[in-house]
Amino acid sequence: MTTRLQRFARLPLVLLMVAGLNACALFQARDPLNISVIGIEPLPGQELELRMAVKMRVQNPNEAPVDYNGIALNLEVNGQPLAAGVSDQQGHIGRYDEAVIVVPVSITAFAFLRQAYGLSTQTSLQGLPYVLRGKLAGGPLGTVRFTDEGKLDLPKGASSHW
Repeated sequence: MTTRLQRFARLPLVLLMVAGLNACALFQARDPLNISVIGIEPLPGQELELRMAVKMRVQNPNEAPVDYNGIALNLEVNGQPLAAGVSDQQGHIGRYDEAVIVVPVSITAFAFLRQAYGLSTQTSLQGLPYVLRGKLAGGPLGTVRFTDEGKLDLPKGASSHW
């Protein structure tokens, strides 16, 4: 009788393992989102705080769409933290589709002074390295994290004013 009971007890375990393997097939590896900073525009600030709107082009190179209900960004320039921002905006980026997302960020006086000190040793502001890290929160597949790295190329006339 114990052999029969053992066989009966194994059946739920085998069914659970088969269901688990099928669930793993649903969560296939996703390619990372392609993020490009396409613009930074000034916003009204308060007291010692600067505000900017960061425009990003987000491309989804995957079969599954990305739904999000919040965004967070951190921007580093020249290896130093410069700006951070969040937004509770919601959106949808379809499969093999793209969207432009605008996120307001804040630059504190301390971060601005740190950048100014670091830039005082630079002969040119052209080609400053930046790293943009962020996440699109929510959706059925959870949070999607992203990183964009590059060099800031200011317009020709802008670098002479610094």
